[in-house]
Amino acid sequence: MENLIFSLNATIPIFLVMIAGFVLRRIHMVDDSFVKTLNSFNYKVTLPALLVVDIAEADFYVVWDTKFVLFCFLVTLCCILTISLVSYFFIKDKLIKGEFIQASYRGSAAVLGVAFMQNIYGTSAIAPLMILATVPLYNVAAVVILSVTSPESGGFDKGSLKKSLKGIAANPIIWGIFIGMILSVARIEMPLVINKTLHNFSVLATPLALIGLGAGFEGKKALAKMKPTIAGTLIKLFAMPAVFLPLAATMGFRNEKMVAILIMLGAPTTVSCYIMSRNMGHEGVLSSSCVVSTTFLSSVFITFWLYILKNYGLI
Repeated sequence: MENLIFSLNATIPIFLVMIAGFVLRRIHMVDDSFVKTLNSFNYKVTLPALLVVDIAEADFYVVWDTKFVLFCFLVTLCCILTISLVSYFFIKDKLIKGEFIQASYRGSAAVLGVAFMQNIYGTSAIAPLMILATVPLYNVAAVVILSVTSPESGGFDKGSLKKSLKGIAANPIIWGIFIGMILSVARIEMPLVINKTLHNFSVLATPLALIGLGAGFEGKKALAKMKPTIAGTLIKLFAMPAVFLPLAATMGFRNEKMVAILIMLGAPTTVSCYIMSRNMGHEGVLSSSCVVSTTFLSSVFITFWLYILKNYGLI
């Protein structure tokens, strides 16, 4: 019972804030324009500020773990390649192959990774290492996959890949990680005024990001393309953690690193999947359906996995 209570305490507060965002949207206290602005503000300001603060205040020489970063990168690459192979044999509709692959591997690692780490351990210093290892790979792989499978494309789109690489180079979250790492590596102390200002922005990051996720939730879209949606949801929330969490345990990862790996594997499909698929000529219905279903069910599955990890003394 103690382990179950621990798991519920780790997940329920996060999903209650998301539900609050959903309710606020439904009672018209916030609208689509507000949600769009809020998500942009979080992406460009509060999340980078949080990452700068958490990494700069951590001892880089203690926190950095090459084995952990390589594990996250290689596991993510393995998931992408395996799901691509599965889709080749089992997804008959060629028009949704790209959306299925992206929605099955690409999770909301930055927002929920930081949120869970802060909720459980009070700091998100380990989460940026996982983000650094996975988010650039997420983006490059998505461009390649969606280009090759696009109904409007004859094959690989070099222009989209170039645009994506520029986007990664300008990604505020990646910049937040690098700036924090530079400050931590060089052991540079920020002036008190700047430090307090960043702290004021950083405390907004998690609640505003979760409200934005909840407010953008559209349940009706989950009714479309039900079979591939169910398949993608089970791959994202169950199959990937079931395969790779035991491997992570075998390799000796514990506590914050194990939670970061869980979020990397089992976080709900990110809204970016829908945006990118639409911008690259895909219908986007399957992407939005997977976003909705994985977000809705992740409260159950993440609680379940946290309970298992706690039961085995891994966190």
